[in-house]
Amino acid sequence: MTAYLLAVDGGSQSTKVSVVDTAGRVHATAQVPLRPYELGPGGRAVHPDDDLWDSLVLACRRALAAFDGDPGDLVAVGLCGIRFCRALLRADGRLAEPVLSWMDARVSQPMGPIGPDVATVTSAGGYLAVRLTGRRRDSAAAFRGMWPLDPTTGRWSPDPAEHERTGMPAHLLPELVDPAGLLGRVTAEASAQTGLPVGLPVHATANDKAVEALGCGLLEAGPVLLSLGTYVAAMTVGEGPRPDDDRCWVNAAAVPGRYLYESAGIRRGMWTVSWLRRLVSAAAPDAVGTEAVQQWLDAGAADVPPGCGGLVTLPDWLAPGHAPHRRGAVIGLDGSHGPHHLHRSVLEGIVMTMRGHTEAMEQALGRAPGRLLVSGGGSRSDLMAQLVADVFGRPVERAAVADAAGLGAAVCAAVGHGVHDGFEAAVAAMCRAGDPIQPDPDASAAYDALVPAYLDLTRHTDPVMEQLAALRA
Repeated sequence: MTAYLLAVDGGSQSTKVSVVDTAGRVHATAQVPLRPYELGPGGRAVHPDDDLWDSLVLACRRALAAFDGDPGDLVAVGLCGIRFCRALLRADGRLAEPVLSWMDARVSQPMGPIGPDVATVTSAGGYLAVRLTGRRRDSAAAFRGMWPLDPTTGRWSPDPAEHERTGMPAHLLPELVDPAGLLGRVTAEASAQTGLPVGLPVHATANDKAVEALGCGLLEAGPVLLSLGTYVAAMTVGEGPRPDDDRCWVNAAAVPGRYLYESAGIRRGMWTVSWLRRLVSAAAPDAVGTEAVQQWLDAGAADVPPGCGGLVTLPDWLAPGHAPHRRGAVIGLDGSHGPHHLHRSVLEGIVMTMRGHTEAMEQALGRAPGRLLVSGGGSRSDLMAQLVADVFGRPVERAAVADAAGLGAAVCAAVGHGVHDGFEAAVAAMCRAGDPIQPDPDASAAYDALVPAYLDLTRHTDPVMEQLAALRA
């Protein structure tokens, strides 16, 4: 009997569920979009109602319906959730209030008064684990930000002052297990909703970026992964728990005891592309549906020369934490520009920004420019992948599967269930890169001239943005 793994990739814009075999081949997949965040005053951004669980239930059912095998052939689940979120649960495992998105200003602040009905404070993935298994367990590699976690042990801090600082009493926090550890088994109630077999083991992964890096085969120092998702960031494997420079920060890897160094990022990177696609869809009368509009935009933008005729975009549709006054900006518009110029300018803005962040990280680590990989939804676009190669001036390798985080979740499940003997063996068997995309020399030369001026733009726009922020206040 062939063994299959069910991979859950909880993302910021959708929940994806895949059935993966032990060689990393995807046999069925389903993707359910999340509903728009509910936004409010004071930086409030929450997932409406029970959206994370509802989308997981539907994605599981659709993936199992598309699977041509028997659900009984599934041997384990790998569960990956969105990092930096916060979920408050009642004693029955249901939500006490909607899940706070990573974009919610409150997740970076100490918790306020906790209601008497709250029995557990956990991550987005931890909430799904409770709903699937009934156990109060979560991955030790899922937590970043305002949590009383000891980064050297990967466990909750024994210092009462840390729990007081974060506003999180120890008795409300879940038990932590390492990536690939057992979170629990699918309960009869969860089985009735999702269609997963009762008793199917559910294994921990890590935070979603670390799981994505694992699915791309990132195990050793040197290569850099550019993750082109809602949050865009560059990552590389680190040798210790802390970097030596504030131009990058440390994150737990999906392999216990290892670390990822991460660059500064763009908080609504590929989300901005989706926003623009919705905005201009009326201009594509012959393109029906999301994919068709995206193809129309990409095809036209491919004919736009580098630099978009003087059009540049600063992709701060959600301000970075260190500069809360910033907003997105499109500079240099004139009557010659159309939707394709604007589309390409947004893509260029994302990639040029990330070239600056990636080079800053590599310089901080004392590393020469290394092998460059791309993953995430943005990497599926041939135009975007070519832009990365051209702007960086390096060959680019795409993950062989569209959902690298899902594959990383499957790797964790395979290791936890003993299908493969350790992470190195599982990655060797399951993870592959696609053919390299070569940079175009002429385009790279054009971007080499443009990038320094582009990276200097915020020095000029920040004073204006600060004035506008004062007026908004």
